[in-house]
Amino acid sequence: MHPFRAAVESGDVEAVEALLAEDVVFTSPVAFKPYPGKAVTAAILRAVIRVFEDFRYEREIGGPEDRDHALVFRATVAGREVQGCDFLHLNEDGLIDDFTVMVRPLSGAQALAAAMGAQFDRIAAEAQAAGQA
Repeated sequence: MHPFRAAVESGDVEAVEALLAEDVVFTSPVAFKPYPGKAVTAAILRAVIRVFEDFRYEREIGGPEDRDHALVFRATVAGREVQGCDFLHLNEDGLIDDFTVMVRPLSGAQALAAAMGAQFDRIAAEAQAAGQA
């Protein structure tokens, strides 16, 4: 099991953040521009934890020695089922430096966009606070 999956499934937010490279780039399924940096990526992931209900990984693609991994998941957002995949790329130190999320169906993506939009101010505040620490 990939350490990121293990951290998410155990609810260990600190372990999740520790697996992110400082220069990680997060690409959202509902925003055009990627989000660069550990502080904003960690804030986004904390928000995702708040908005996803019944989150569970169903499948993992990629071996222990691979630098690319795909983690297939299902969750519910505002009553809408979402199926998605976290695509992770690891740098030479084994930290996540590229994190892309894809989700389906459209109704689930729209529910996710609305739920994450409602979290935007908190995400920005958390990222800014972490950047100043």
